[in-house]
Amino acid sequence: MEWRGRRTSRNVEDRRGMGVSGAGGMGIVGMLAVLAFGYFFGIDISPVVNSVSQTQTSSEPRELTAEEQQMGQFVSVILAETEDVFGQTVRDQAGKDYTDPQMVLYSGMTQSGCGGASAQMGPFYCPMDQKVYLDTDFFNTMQNRMGAGGDLAAAYVIAHEVGHHVQNQLGILPRVTQMRQQSSQKDSNYLSVLTELQADCFAGMWARNSAQDLKITREDIGEAMDAAAAVGDDALMQSSGRAVVPDAFTHGSSADRQEWFMRGYDGGNLASCNTFKAAGL
Repeated sequence: MEWRGRRTSRNVEDRRGMGVSGAGGMGIVGMLAVLAFGYFFGIDISPVVNSVSQTQTSSEPRELTAEEQQMGQFVSVILAETEDVFGQTVRDQAGKDYTDPQMVLYSGMTQSGCGGASAQMGPFYCPMDQKVYLDTDFFNTMQNRMGAGGDLAAAYVIAHEVGHHVQNQLGILPRVTQMRQQSSQKDSNYLSVLTELQADCFAGMWARNSAQDLKITREDIGEAMDAAAAVGDDALMQSSGRAVVPDAFTHGSSADRQEWFMRGYDGGNLASCNTFKAAGL
């Protein structure tokens, strides 16, 4: 995968050198947002990461490392690629205008339109402010603790979260939120899984449409598949020593996440990613 030298996005807000003073708690409004939006559609990686480093939690401003600066450049390029692909796709295939999301990079803790956030939540999309939140140290966690490294593994995570923004732009997230509020816990979890798998599919669709520009190879696709497997509910449950309980899944099994990423990659369009229709809904 070749990403260097390509257009960067103007929609990145980098808070990583600002410290975390004032991050605070979620409060009542933030907690309601958590309940409404399924924990921000983020990935709970607390079974994998037991603590946040002192550097991340410091309230003092600091200089970004060379690695952090390069990762910021990478994120900006991938976000720009999603702007090109999803902007054209939503207009051409759904007949709707597309507004680019914002990407917030942070370290340790930050505030979002959905409330407070920490690195242990993993990357997430907040529909209330239409921003993707990412602690870039998550990519080191993926590589060193979850066995899922590589550029396309990281790009898959970004495209997945932008996929939630696409869902929001298409009106899917508000409908799912309403359905979940009227459902049992088991059915609500299932609706969450379908939502996450569709975002995985959108990530695969993005990879297909960016394959030529970024020179994405089958080896790169293998990195994305490793990432999809690493963040499957069954994999995360096993890593925390818990029994695998499918009814408690909120993001989908490793196999399902891999399958829907590849459905998006092979199909290359929005119609390939209707997980709700596939489920008979």
